[in-house]
Amino acid sequence: MLLAVPNVSEGRDEAALDAIAAAFEPLLHRSADPDHHRAVFTLAGEPGELHRRVVAGAREAIARIDLRQHEGVHPRVGALDVAPIVFLRREDRGAACAEALVLADELGRLGVPVYLYGELAGGRTRAQLRRAGGLAAFTPDFGPRAPHPTAGATLVAARPPLIAFNVKVDAPVQTAREIAAGLRTDLDVRALGLELRSTVQVSTNIEDHTRVSAADVVAYVAVRAPVTGAELVAPAPRAALEGFPPGVPLRGPGAIEDLSC
Repeated sequence: MLLAVPNVSEGRDEAALDAIAAAFEPLLHRSADPDHHRAVFTLAGEPGELHRRVVAGAREAIARIDLRQHEGVHPRVGALDVAPIVFLRREDRGAACAEALVLADELGRLGVPVYLYGELAGGRTRAQLRRAGGLAAFTPDFGPRAPHPTAGATLVAARPPLIAFNVKVDAPVQTAREIAAGLRTDLDVRALGLELRSTVQVSTNIEDHTRVSAADVVAYVAVRAPVTGAELVAPAPRAALEGFPPGVPLRGPGAIEDLSC
């Protein structure tokens, strides 16, 4: 069994999100945020089957999302922005790589250029592809060479679980940005400081939860600013939440037993 965690650049239109979710079904989890203007879906399936459901959801996302009218705080390159295939056991890595490559080929056939990242692309990162002018510096691995006029491009990888984890702070956004810079340097965690409508947030992606946990991130942030809450964006391995401080409110799906590996 593998997971797919497609992220789409829509976090406000419930009708669009319902249609995309129905195409992905069955789902393990769905979350959306209007400030990020983004939704994250988690689905599980067997190799050879999982990519078909991701492609079905991609068709809906392409039909319903127009990046020319998109405004949100989260960086993005496409309507279906990223579509990683996730392996939970090292022995499933080969199956995940094969499924990701099939997915990338099928997405390219929808008229969307697809760029690989991570191990499938020699370690190339999402940040490299998302930065200003980043896509122009690379040739798509699948699909057309030019971005889709309304749906942009899509990034695909095969990877172990990534912990998308946000920490709310009672501090100016400049402080959050300084904390994010420190997290990137000191803990090697992907991080951004963001100002949302109702809060300031340190948004992180923990790429190796066996080395850095969500509790480690909270502890790092709390030394530098008051922490008022935290959010797990998608299901995570139970080990990623070990030692989480009970005094910090945590929103989100928490751990799924099947991911405890």
